[in-house]
Formats: sequence, structure tokens, C-alpha cells
Amino acid sequence: MTSGQPLVAFHRHALHPVVHQPTKPNGPHVTPLTYDADSEQQTHRFGLAMGQATPVGLTVALNGPLGAGKTRLVRAIVEGLDGSPQDVSSPTFVLLQHYAARVDVYHADAYRLTSETEFLDLGPEEWLTTPAIVLIEWGERVASSLPEDRIDLEITITGESSRRFELSANGPLSGTLLDNLRDLKSLR
Repeated sequence: MTSGQPLVAFHRHALHPVVHQPTKPNGPHVTPLTYDADSEQQTHRFGLAMGQATPVGLTVALNGPLGAGKTRLVRAIVEGLDGSPQDVSSPTFVLLQHYAARVDVYHADAYRLTSETEFLDLGPEEWLTTPAIVLIEWGERVASSLPEDRIDLEITITGESSRRFELSANGPLSGTLLDNLRDLKSLR
């Protein structure tokens, strides 16, 4: 779809999708998805749904300001993958975490990295090419080292406990996640 076509968003308490217009092209035939959560519980529910809907092999670049809830969302995604949310911590100082779930999950944090070379020193060629799900906080800082077919997830703080999640797919695998999320009745 082109940038002039509607974007489906599941808005707060709406029983049906709310239509927004996308602001930028989003890859061939892939319409972005926006989800507004007005509580931590809704953020958790969205993360669970992402975990259940994410195809193996997908990389998700999580972006947003400090305190936006990137690690909190990762915790819920891991739980949605039948992993232990208690195992999830911010990898800011460790840089890379591995979680055992229904599928392996790699959780990286590019916040403290000063160059993409430092990111490449973490060995992403190994974990970006395995049958796993890769979640990278501050992914925009290392975008040129990430697979082209990925989800770019922008988190915007819209209130004390409310967030807007904007997901853009850049290829067929990432487009599958958006299609899967649109099909989940629990998000409507």
C-alpha cells in the first residue's frame, strides 16, 4: 500500500479499528499499525499479543525516549513467547541478553554504544541469522547493521502511563507480524 492509504489502529476502548493515515511509505504492500495503550495493563496486553504473533526470525528495533517502556514491553513480549518475564532486565550495561522461551530471544541495547562497530563486536551476525526473535532497544542507532526486513517500533509517551506504539514493517516477514496483530481480536 502507498502512503496515502489508511492505517489501521486499535484505539483505547474502541471495539473496532480506528483508521489513521500513514505519514510515510512502509515497504511494498505493508500498512503500518498504531496501537494506543492508556494504561500499563494495556501495554502489557499489547506486548503479550506481540509475543504470540511474532514470527521466528524477526528483528524488532524498539525506539523511543528514556522511560518510554522499551524494557517493560520486551518483558511482556517474552511472556507472550512463554518465557519468564522475571528474567528480563534492561541490557543497558550488559548490552546483550538471551532468554529461553518457546523460541530463543535475544535482547540487545544500543543506548551506550558509540558506534555501529561496537554493535558489530557483539556478534550480531550470529544471533540475527538464527531461528530466534531479536529485540533491540535504541535500534535506530544501529539500523544500518540490522536486517532490512524488520519491525521499527516507535514508542511515544502520551501520558503518565499511556503510550502510543507505531509499528512499521519493512518486508514480508515483518509484514506478517502486523497482519497477525490485526487479526487478534484481543486487541480490538
